[in-house]
Amino acid sequence: MNQSMRSENQHERLAESGEHTQESRQQASERRSVDLNADMGESFGAWTMGCDEALMPLISSANIACGFHAGDPSTIRATVALASRYKVAIGAHPGFDDLQGFGRRNMQLSPDEVYDLVLYQSGAVRAFAQAAGSRLHHVKAHGALYNMAAKDAALSGALAHAVSDLGDGVQMYVLAGSTMEQQARAAGLQVRCEVFVDRRYMPDGSLAPRSRPDALITDAAEAVDHALCMVKSGFLIAIDGSRVPVSADSLCIHGDKPTALPFVQALRQALEREGIAVLAP
Repeated sequence: MNQSMRSENQHERLAESGEHTQESRQQASERRSVDLNADMGESFGAWTMGCDEALMPLISSANIACGFHAGDPSTIRATVALASRYKVAIGAHPGFDDLQGFGRRNMQLSPDEVYDLVLYQSGAVRAFAQAAGSRLHHVKAHGALYNMAAKDAALSGALAHAVSDLGDGVQMYVLAGSTMEQQARAAGLQVRCEVFVDRRYMPDGSLAPRSRPDALITDAAEAVDHALCMVKSGFLIAIDGSRVPVSADSLCIHGDKPTALPFVQALRQALEREGIAVLAP
């Protein structure tokens, strides 16, 4: 590639980045509500994980484990009932078939296998939702499946295909700015871009790997500031200090930590002070 072509490509990338940044900031400045989603129903048999009963009234969308990385049929039913009681949007949270690794270990599956995996698990949650007089609102992949699909067009395309085949206007929650977002939009789905309140980001907009010691934000005040920056300003601060534009339709919180309840309470109070309501999309 000659110098002229490299220069043209660089100018195009800068222009696209500038347009994305301007669009993200405009959306953020106009935002009057945001979704709060949390992973729920991750208990299994006699083993309890998380504080679903306490957190459910504080969130607007629940991502319910489907029995492969966590959860079981009875837990799905109970979690759907809990979400219905508090009028929380019901989502399926499909992951790799990896109970021991909690779905956080990479598995090499073909796109067809990912399609089957997602459709099967999401269909189970949809059936429980319908039995409870509700409906399946969205699908959000879990753990390693989510992280791999965020960067892999074939996997995210298979995931989007499965969500599309569920029909009934089921939405797809995606990592903001990722390949997964591109594939979901190409499939014509209703797409909701999410950001993670308690996770740090790489300069390319991907989540910092959990293997890094600084991957998680453990200080509640820092996490709240991180969330407000993304919602109000339309960008996040990556681990190298750079600004990455994001569209924050939904804030993801993790309910499996002992500090989850006071943190979510503090986050909701901060959003309310800014005049931002917590509503499912």
